[in-house]
Amino acid sequence: MVGKFLVRGMLAGVVAGVLAFGFARFYGEPQVEQAISLEDHGAAAGGHSHGPAEASVHTHEHEHEHEEELVSRPTQAGLGLLTGVVVFGAAVGGLFALVFAYAHGRVGRLGARALSAWLALAAFTTLVLVPNIKYPANPPSVGMAESIGYRTDLFFLMIAISITVMVFSLKVRGALVARLGAWNGSIAGAGVFVAITAVVLNLLPALNEVPSNFPAALLWEFRIAAVGIQLLMWTVIGLLFGWLVERVQRTGIRRH
Repeated sequence: MVGKFLVRGMLAGVVAGVLAFGFARFYGEPQVEQAISLEDHGAAAGGHSHGPAEASVHTHEHEHEHEEELVSRPTQAGLGLLTGVVVFGAAVGGLFALVFAYAHGRVGRLGARALSAWLALAAFTTLVLVPNIKYPANPPSVGMAESIGYRTDLFFLMIAISITVMVFSLKVRGALVARLGAWNGSIAGAGVFVAITAVVLNLLPALNEVPSNFPAALLWEFRIAAVGIQLLMWTVIGLLFGWLVERVQRTGIRRH
């Protein structure tokens, strides 16, 4: 049974990856191109910056402006992007199926489609939404090269904390359902998650490497696109995987 879940999870992930590629190609890539164009214009202008973040970016550009690109931009935005999101989708779909196989039958009387949808929502919240609230994605021309490792560590730390808080909140919900009922227990669990997450978001160090003259509209569109790709992918995986599992279950019942 786990093997069947895994195959369907990977299939749902591939479909999600293809759709995410379409979204990224036609909505996300224009924002990347604009950011790269700004970066190139800044380098061409001789690095006239107005702050330490911009100076670092321009210095980094001058160091590498004569290096040959290993992969061209058209390839990055086309075949490379498609390959990356499809492989990522298949991997995420497979992991999602394993989590579903573990949770199936252990979380009340939820059907396959409902359980899949709730798991996808929880995954999107913990892996994407909460980390991006604290450390949102930045366009290519934003950020200092020497802080990449530090920023990456903080982002993954936020993911780990978010997952831990989610698991703890679910345990709180499970403990309260027997006394308060499913609805009130769920509200209490969600409240615990929001409260702890809010405290963590305030305690972790803030990062702000966006130059003061960077277009706010472009920054907003880029970050919306980054989260939107993940939202589309998790929505498709959650809904499609649940439908595939439920369809197989119905077919099995009819045969018996």
